[in-house]
Amino acid sequence: MSVFLVMGIAGVAVLLVSLLLGGLLDAFHLPFDGGAFSLPVVAAFVSMLGFTGELVTTLTPWGVWPAVAVGAGAGGVAGRGVVALSRFLMRGQSDVTVRGEDLIGGTGRVVTPIPEDGYGEVMLRAGGAPVKYSARSATAVPRGAEVWVVEVLSASAVRVEPLDR
Repeated sequence: MSVFLVMGIAGVAVLLVSLLLGGLLDAFHLPFDGGAFSLPVVAAFVSMLGFTGELVTTLTPWGVWPAVAVGAGAGGVAGRGVVALSRFLMRGQSDVTVRGEDLIGGTGRVVTPIPEDGYGEVMLRAGGAPVKYSARSATAVPRGAEVWVVEVLSASAVRVEPLDR
């Protein structure tokens, strides 16, 4: 097995590990901190360098150094492609703006018990994502109870009533 083929396989292996265990790898504080030197970009570069170098040495009469040059060019293109793809995906964030009126009539669960005429916390869905709000109720509501929003008190607080009434 040639060095180029080993590089290609190692690059793909590192890419798979970074995709599957990316959150765990962050705990090691590797020097690949994102952008042009993120772990997926480096892995894509190495794997393309290896596989292209192997193809060049196998299919042409050229030597090792032309294969390295062509492989490095292909690796650069692959690395730039990964950077462009990740930037495109990061721009795809939702632009949904949740207004207070959108919460009225919605349901949620109590995560911190609400005392009578006091504040607790509820988990509601705002813009499709779970969001925790301070909640007030005229009656005591235990943790885990399902509630519905009857009024928005502020940007972070709502008035709720239990659903089991």
